[in-house]
Amino acid sequence: MSTEHLDVVIVGAGLSGIGTACHLERDLPGTRYAVLEAREDLGGTWSLFRYPGIRSDSDMHTLGYRFRPWSSATALADGPSILEYVRDTAQEYGVDEKIRYGHRLTRASWDSDAQRWTLELPGQEPLTCSFLLMCSGYYRYDQGYTPDLPGLERFGGTVVHPQLWDPEMDYAGKRVVVIGSGATAVTLVPAMLQGSDDHGAAAHVAMLQRSPSYVLSIGRTDPVAEVLSRWLPRSVADPLTRTKNIAQIIALYQISQRFPRFVRGLLRRATQAALPEGYDVDTHFNPRYDPWDQRMCMVPDGDLFRAVRSGQADIVTDTIETFTEDGIRLASGQELEADVVVTATGLNLQMFGGAEVVVDGEPVHLPDTMAYKGMMLSGVPNLVYMIGYTNASWTLKVDLVAEYVVRLLRHLRDHGLGVAVPERDPDVEEAPFLDFGAGYVQRSIDELPKQGTRAPWRLAMNYAIDAVALRRSRVDDDAVRFVPARAGRVPEAERAAG
Repeated sequence: MSTEHLDVVIVGAGLSGIGTACHLERDLPGTRYAVLEAREDLGGTWSLFRYPGIRSDSDMHTLGYRFRPWSSATALADGPSILEYVRDTAQEYGVDEKIRYGHRLTRASWDSDAQRWTLELPGQEPLTCSFLLMCSGYYRYDQGYTPDLPGLERFGGTVVHPQLWDPEMDYAGKRVVVIGSGATAVTLVPAMLQGSDDHGAAAHVAMLQRSPSYVLSIGRTDPVAEVLSRWLPRSVADPLTRTKNIAQIIALYQISQRFPRFVRGLLRRATQAALPEGYDVDTHFNPRYDPWDQRMCMVPDGDLFRAVRSGQADIVTDTIETFTEDGIRLASGQELEADVVVTATGLNLQMFGGAEVVVDGEPVHLPDTMAYKGMMLSGVPNLVYMIGYTNASWTLKVDLVAEYVVRLLRHLRDHGLGVAVPERDPDVEEAPFLDFGAGYVQRSIDELPKQGTRAPWRLAMNYAIDAVALRRSRVDDDAVRFVPARAGRVPEAERAAG
């Protein structure tokens, strides 16, 4: 039987993969494509993570797709609602019929003579495709990051990482310690103190952090979105809300970068006002880094601060000396009693879902490549990857890249071209792929591609700049080499296979 050949293969059925497939359905009808998903469900993060309170840490009017706006006034939505939104989007555009579950890509090999990728999928027949879209995010789905925790083997209670949460775990009436200070930790603390039909509430939750993060309270719902949706048709209200929120994100980030002391002061005063009088804000909520040097934690309606005010939650800033049978002994000598310890200690980065990428028999060593427009790699033909913003909603960048991919594929088709490959400029100096201080990035920065010091090799991390660069710039710029399509590259018999 002939190997099945597709025009495009999308790897990953999360927010990125579903959104990109919808762009193909809308703007390049007739494209033969498939979405390969290693797991047995779509949704990516939103079907994988099942810990209490799982929600967005970006407002949904920018996390939602541009072509299918988020219709609720809820700004920070819960995980099940986001998953339902992704499912509904996939069904509305017929993308759900193109998903192949249980298809884990382990190796993608490019052949310049044939102008195609060969994809190895254990337990499945191999595929070939002309263009490969990596939409699998940038962290390992099967394993979260847990640092060395001295004496952990002595602890007599339950230890769980949020990425591997067991929904059947009973923590009702128990003492919980959440290790971490990021978005997951600040979500878990108030959520575990709330009872539900599925579980009772914890008796007490302590958030143990080595150093603080910035925590900003925002409304669970967007009042402007509510007003606009009440008085204007959705076709007008939704874009206005989205534009307003994009402007807010850009403004907050730019002001934070230019006037960090001013923003630090504003955040400190807001945090102080949300906590009990005399609370030690400078120890527990005053990070060592400037605002937006790492991602800021958003909490809906100040729920974390309310939990602290109630006395049911504590923020403890210290380091672990050792685990004991009953809890954790800290370097200060303080002991935290615990029945359950949650290691909300971060992610392990992994590009392309761990798949090996090979070009003409040579494995691609990512640190030797340079990122082109934050979406392609020097020397790697016909491959685009999706990585969202670290300082704004993930989907903002995904939508832009998907639009660019449509333009690129249309350019190849209309001009009889078979290959697009960025070629590195030796005069462009290297810089780290992500200029971001988060631990999960810094642990893996040496395994990532490089970026350059100027466009198109420099990542803007600014939606306004990227919107112009990716929507308006020429596809056939000098940094990309195009190769004509070879006649008979894709025999009709192969197109019909499968």
